[in-house]
Amino acid sequence: MSTHEPALRVVVGVDGSPSSYAALRWAVRHAALIGATVEAVGAYEVPGAHGWSAPAVDADLDQENASTALADELRKVLGDTGGTRVDHHLTRGNPVEVLLAASDGAELLVVGSRGRGGFARMLLGSVSQQVAQHAKCPVVIVRADTA
Repeated sequence: MSTHEPALRVVVGVDGSPSSYAALRWAVRHAALIGATVEAVGAYEVPGAHGWSAPAVDADLDQENASTALADELRKVLGDTGGTRVDHHLTRGNPVEVLLAASDGAELLVVGSRGRGGFARMLLGSVSQQVAQHAKCPVVIVRADTA
């Protein structure tokens, strides 16, 4: 009887910020060391989805544009990742909820210290703080590269 071990998976949140790019590069390096795949996760919300005053939007077109942008960002940031497989997916929803769901069963969740939102004075962004408090796997918070 053979037992099948599930593949190791490192989940990383990507939102277009320098901090998330640093987290992505860190996740790829770490995954290569432990023989894991990388799952780059993006979250988006349709403008006006939670209100009545915004103009109507095409949710499918918005998801397609966001998915294309995520794939382009991954190519730009990573180039050739060598032997590390990087999968990506984009999910509509709150970034904290999306990342927590994606990291279920993962070896590790990697996020940037500050994303696209937030205040310049904050050392730790709200998403990174929330996932650090609620994730069911270890969390690594990566600061953006500095000159």
